[in-house]
Amino acid sequence: RDWSSDVCSSNFGVPTEFPDYYRLMTDMMVLAFKADITRISTMMIGREGSTRPYPEIGVADGHHPLTHHMGNMEMLDKVRKINTHHATLFSEFIQKLKNTPEGDSNLLDRSLIVYGGGLSDGNQHWHDRLPTVLAGRGGGFVSPGRHIIYQRETPVTNLFATMIERIGVRPEHVGDSTGRLAGLSL
Repeated sequence: RDWSSDVCSSNFGVPTEFPDYYRLMTDMMVLAFKADITRISTMMIGREGSTRPYPEIGVADGHHPLTHHMGNMEMLDKVRKINTHHATLFSEFIQKLKNTPEGDSNLLDRSLIVYGGGLSDGNQHWHDRLPTVLAGRGGGFVSPGRHIIYQRETPVTNLFATMIERIGVRPEHVGDSTGRLAGLSL
């Protein structure tokens, strides 16, 4: 049998639709965690200057240009639609982790997953008060289900420094971090 014709006629490579790409990447992270190949992974779902449209949810405009909405309600509605789409995909990833057994628990309970962005308001280019979700329990390190508001101007890198310390690495600082976050651990 000549397998080359099958291989050449198949669609290999990066999925062309964003949700398919996102799901593929999160499936690979779940598998890597499950197989204990790694316990650390990062994924950027969109660079800040992305002009990606989202035809699958009816948004033909680029994401980044929409964030410069200048109060235009139509543009803000499209940004909300994109943000909701991203959050829905993230929720699917979290559910995959929760549904994956590990020992007497599951991968979500043994993980710390950060979801957020680099700007709180793209129109103003505000880099503070970042909406950030920390999912999982980190093997008992974090008590989930809380909403914590830190003092304004607290660098998000303080969260990263705190997480890194949890795995036994004690860096002097991470990026522009100024210390560790209080109130995360049990």
